[in-house]
Amino acid sequence: MTPRPDFVVGPLDTHRRCAWCGTNPLYQRYHDEEWGRKDFSDARMFEFLLLETFQAGLSWWTILRKREAFRTAFAQFDAQTVAAMSDEALDDLMHNAEIVRNRAKIRAARSNARAFLSLCGEWGSFKTYLDSFEPDPPRAEPWRTLGQIPAQTAFSDRISADLKKRGFRFTGSTVLYAHLQACGYVNDHLEDCWVYADCATGYPVGSVVSARASRSETP
Repeated sequence: MTPRPDFVVGPLDTHRRCAWCGTNPLYQRYHDEEWGRKDFSDARMFEFLLLETFQAGLSWWTILRKREAFRTAFAQFDAQTVAAMSDEALDDLMHNAEIVRNRAKIRAARSNARAFLSLCGEWGSFKTYLDSFEPDPPRAEPWRTLGQIPAQTAFSDRISADLKKRGFRFTGSTVLYAHLQACGYVNDHLEDCWVYADCATGYPVGSVVSARASRSETP
């Protein structure tokens, strides 16, 4: 996949974005480089599932700015390692001020990792599992305003209900829909957002980063 040209994040940036990312450079980079770009690897799926379960009841900004602390606390988001974490290791995380210290969510990280591994063992991958559900009807046109974007759909309702039966926790329909958005399963960028066309044509996670790195290496 040929990467898009580099884009500037900062005072000289004039690209139109979905308004939810505001003007914060970290939030804008997440919006530009990750959100909605297709990455259906189990590693990516598990990372976002873990982060989004901690987001339940909180803002995504709260989680995003703590993301690297979560990465360290939860073994680089390795599902096998998280599934094997001891009670003592989980209890120790309650003293980690860099993450969200919610005992139920911390415990759910381990139980969800175990359920995730079991599900992937059954289906081959988390993406294959998602594909087994009846999708939402295709949209006739892109979203034009943030108010049009749903918080959940019948598709996320069905997945959430099944995950609950499988022992997942903090994976309500709103959390599941956020997961589908983040991993690029749906493209909920607004029509006038510069990333919309990228996601619609399949530019994946890393395409902007690769372009940025290529440009920095050019003499």
